[in-house]
Amino acid sequence: MARALSKLGYCSRSQAAELIRAGRVKLNGVVRRDQETPTHPKDRIEVDGAPLAASAKIYLLLNKPRGAVTTASDEKGRETVYAYLPKNLPWIAPVGRLDRASEGLLLLTNDSGWAARIAAPETHLDKTYHVQIGTIADEILLDALRHGIRTIDGDFLRVKQAKVLRQGERNSWLEIVLDEGKNRHIRRMLEQLNIEVLRLVRVAIGRLALGDLQKGATRALTTEEKQALDRTMH
Repeated sequence: MARALSKLGYCSRSQAAELIRAGRVKLNGVVRRDQETPTHPKDRIEVDGAPLAASAKIYLLLNKPRGAVTTASDEKGRETVYAYLPKNLPWIAPVGRLDRASEGLLLLTNDSGWAARIAAPETHLDKTYHVQIGTIADEILLDALRHGIRTIDGDFLRVKQAKVLRQGERNSWLEIVLDEGKNRHIRRMLEQLNIEVLRLVRVAIGRLALGDLQKGATRALTTEEKQALDRTMH
């Protein structure tokens, strides 16, 4: 039942579980307190006495600023990505995560099935990052990233593509493409090589590019952009 509330775009699965445990959700007129209660398309679901219908699907792109946390709330009181969203939106959730120090393209939606496909490693959807590092990159570094690195905690991490975009006297900008993303994937690889990450910006997911969207700004995906992402995942 929690999954059904999430798929209808009402709230997240964890929020749905809390509502169900609190006895605020009825299934076909009966209060159910088990979030695993099975549902069917013709079932009537109510929350606080109000019947639920599927919400219109929302697909947003945010240029996430550095320092914002990719959660709805933060126990430490830090700013979250929700501070940058338009007011009066229905519930939407981030698609995957960017850690607090990372910036750039973050998708948000109330379409939980679509979000799961975008984030799933088996989809192998390219995600492109521009990464500033505190050293001069050479071919040895790029080869190490492409061929893969065993981290201190035992994970084997690799990148799909890596190239130098530009270099200064003491640092470099790399373009790195991942087709699967583990937690802090790029940062952990570079940490293993004792290379400092100065900035990490996600600039594209598939063919969807961040473009010139201002930092902290949002916009809706166009129909064409949404369809292009869908085709990439098929």
